[in-house]
Amino acid sequence: MELRYLADQIRYQRMTTEELRSTFLVESLFIKGELTLVYTEADRGIVGSAVPTKKPLQLTGAKEMASEYFAQRREIGVTNIGGEGEVIVDGESFPMNNHDGLYIGKGAKEIQFSSDNAKDPAVFYILSYPAHASYPTVKVSQQNAVIVHLGDPKTSNKRTIYKYILPDNMKTCQLVMGLTELESGSVWNTMAAHTHERRTEIYLYFDMPEDDVVFHFMGMPHETRHLAVRNGQAVISPSWSIHAGAGVRKYSFIWGMGGENQDFDDMDFVKMDTIQ
Repeated sequence: MELRYLADQIRYQRMTTEELRSTFLVESLFIKGELTLVYTEADRGIVGSAVPTKKPLQLTGAKEMASEYFAQRREIGVTNIGGEGEVIVDGESFPMNNHDGLYIGKGAKEIQFSSDNAKDPAVFYILSYPAHASYPTVKVSQQNAVIVHLGDPKTSNKRTIYKYILPDNMKTCQLVMGLTELESGSVWNTMAAHTHERRTEIYLYFDMPEDDVVFHFMGMPHETRHLAVRNGQAVISPSWSIHAGAGVRKYSFIWGMGGENQDFDDMDFVKMDTIQ
């Protein structure tokens, strides 16, 4: 498990491109046959991936968590962005098709990921935050998510938001998670930009051609920076930072949040004329 220590609002202003990327960008996800985890001090979130091929992959505890098993004091969100697969939670099987989501509650002891076809493996994205209570494990398909249509072709941000894990669907301690798909001709997400001091957010960009790029804008509104993000890479977004992006063409991203507030609409919008 890799550890990530974030910069504050002052230090990030003096960071080089390489320093920004090594601090806020997670590049090493989705390696075939491996389970990869990154532990960030931002609300003690863990972001990771599991791409099982010939053998199942087991999610276990680690020294960094001081736990006997991974979900001893944590809840987990999982989204499959690959081929068909399965997640087994304490002996219960959850078949996972492409874009299916799964919430795993605190206390689950055995969590295993597998693929139906090693040549077209499941690609599991994992996000976890500390939990204070145990809630049932719940599967959510994309069709059963809370679906919201936003944006306009005139502003190049027409998109559909699929809210998987949030209070309208299930009980969780702090995890909120979902998926956004842009329509053809739209390239912007989350503009006008916003912050939310009461929680941090992690973005995973995917469904992009390998030679495409999304420019993820971050930082304080009056002191912005950007990260060039490729397919299958994630950005750790601290509470004081905006998080907006523009790509070469349409793309998708999974957003996940942890912190004080589970209200999806809890956002502090930034006026466009104040962004620098």
